[in-house]
Amino acid sequence: MLRERNQTFKLMFIGLDLVLSGCAFVMATVLHFFVLSPEQRAFVMADTGGMFAPGLLVPEEHRFIVTYFYLGILIAVCQVATFIATDLYHPRRGLSTARETFAILRGVFLSLVVVLALLFFYRGTSFSRAVILYNAAFSVLLVSAGHYIFRMLMGRLRARGFNTRHVLILGTGPNAARLLTILKRHAIYGYRVLGLLGPASAALPELKDRVIGSLRDLKRVARELQPDLIVYAMPHKKATLQDVIEFCDNEGIDCRIVPDMVELLTARARLEDMDGMPLLTIRDIPLKNGYNRFVKRGFDLVMAGLFLILMSPVYFLIALLVKLDSRGPVLFAQDRVGLDRRTFRVYKFRTMVVQDKQSSDLTWGSAGDARVTRIGKYLRKYSLDELPQFLNVIKGDMSIVGPRPERPHFVKQFKSRYAHYMRRHSAKAGITGWAQIQGWRGDTSIEKRVEADIYYIENWSLWFDIMIALRTPRALLTKPGE
Repeated sequence: MLRERNQTFKLMFIGLDLVLSGCAFVMATVLHFFVLSPEQRAFVMADTGGMFAPGLLVPEEHRFIVTYFYLGILIAVCQVATFIATDLYHPRRGLSTARETFAILRGVFLSLVVVLALLFFYRGTSFSRAVILYNAAFSVLLVSAGHYIFRMLMGRLRARGFNTRHVLILGTGPNAARLLTILKRHAIYGYRVLGLLGPASAALPELKDRVIGSLRDLKRVARELQPDLIVYAMPHKKATLQDVIEFCDNEGIDCRIVPDMVELLTARARLEDMDGMPLLTIRDIPLKNGYNRFVKRGFDLVMAGLFLILMSPVYFLIALLVKLDSRGPVLFAQDRVGLDRRTFRVYKFRTMVVQDKQSSDLTWGSAGDARVTRIGKYLRKYSLDELPQFLNVIKGDMSIVGPRPERPHFVKQFKSRYAHYMRRHSAKAGITGWAQIQGWRGDTSIEKRVEADIYYIENWSLWFDIMIALRTPRALLTKPGE
C-alpha cells in the first residue's frame, strides 16, 4: 500500500529536488560572481576541447554561462542521486522535520565530496570552489524548506479529500489497531479509513468508536461506502477469507491481507520472493546484508587504526599508572559473548586487584566494589579501561559501535530473565553503543539496555554509528559510570 504511493511521491520529490538544486546553484553563482566578487568573471577560462566544452559552440560573451551551466547540471544530478542512495525518500522519512533536515545535510555533504572528487580529475576548466560551497549551503536551506512546504501542502490537500483512497478494515483486534496507527502516521499518502467491520464486543477500547458493523454487513457497507481498498486484518479462516476475496474480485475492489501471525512478530519482518514462493523473514537486520557488513567493517578498521595511533601516548600513560598503582599485569582479558553467541577474549586495562578467574567471571561489579583499585575507580568512571578493546576491533571480534559484550555466566541468566535478550547477539559487540550514550551502562537497568540495543540493531546505518561515536565523549562526561 505505502510502497505504491511512495513511488509516486519519490518521483515528485526527485523532480522537486532537481529544480531546487538548480535554483541553489543559480543563487550561489549570482552571489559569488555578481555580488561578492564580480571581478572573478573575467578570470573564468572556458574549456575549448571535448564534447562538453562551450568554447567552440557559443560566442565568447556566453561561455561563462554555459561553462557553469554544465557544472550546475552535474551538481544537481549528483545531489539527487545521493539522496536516492541514502534513502532520503523512504516513506519513514519526513515524520520529523529535524531528522529530515539532517538527512538532507548528510546527502548534500556526500554529493559535495563526489563532485569535488570528479572535478579533481577534470582539467578542462578550473571551477570556483566558493560557488560549490555556497551551493551546498543554499541546497540544504532550499531542499529542507521545499520538502517542508510540499508536505504541508499535500497534508492540506489530503484533508480536503484530494486524491484520497478510501479504506475499509476487516477486524477489530491488534492487527487492525496496528494498521490504523500506521495509516494515520502516513496520512500524507492519502489513505482515509472509512471504518472497521468485526465483532464490536471483542474490539479493543481504542477501536470501538470506529466499528461500523459486523463482518456480515460487508456487502451492504461496501456497496454503500464504495471503498477503494479492503484490508483483511483478522484471524484467518479459510472460508471467510475466500468469501472476502471473491466479493472483492466481483466488485472490482482492491483487497489486501495482513498475515495472521503478524501480531506474534516483535521485530521488523521482510517478505521476499523465492522463485515464486513468498518467504517471510521474521527479523530483518540491516547488518546481515553483505554490503552493510563491508561498510561497517571498513569504518571500524579506519577509525580504530587512527585512534590507536593518535592515542598511543594516553595508552602508555594509563599503563604506567596501572602498573604503579597495584601489583599485577597492566591488561586484563576475559571471556565475553559476541556476534552469533560466540565467545571471545576482550581486553581491558586492569581496574581491580588480581583475583582468581571464578571470582572475576561470576561476580557482578557495583559502586563501591572493594576490589577496585585507586586508579581503577577513575578508569571505570569514564570507561577509559575499555580503550584496549580497539585491539579487539582490529582483530574483528568487536565493532566500535554495538551492544556491550557480557560474560557467559550472566548471559545464561539474562536470556531467561529478560525478554529478547539474545537478540543483542545479532550484531558484533561494541566499545560504545546506543544504550551507553543514553546512560544505560554499568550497574543500571538491563531492560532499558536490551531495548536500546535491539533498537540500534534493527535501525543500523553508518550515520547512526557516526552519531553514536560523536556523542560518546559527551555522554561519558555528563553521565559517568561507577
